[in-house]
Amino acid sequence: MDYLGQQYILELKIWHGERYNEKGEKQISEYLDYFNLSTGYMLSFNFNKKKETGVKRVEIHDKVLFEGMV
Repeated sequence: MDYLGQQYILELKIWHGERYNEKGEKQISEYLDYFNLSTGYMLSFNFNKKKETGVKRVEIHDKVLFEGMV
């Protein structure tokens, strides 16, 4: 996404479990490498009744990923 002259990498996902989430983290890390960025964002839609919502900061090698769960 380009906004006011800045580039942002934002990934939208539907929660299908931890293993699927890890693949999404790897995918966004590769996007960040491609665009030479160090920070990305991932928003997961979780339809489980007992989910933990919120935002967490995840470090993947030299990259920072902010993951939101709703």
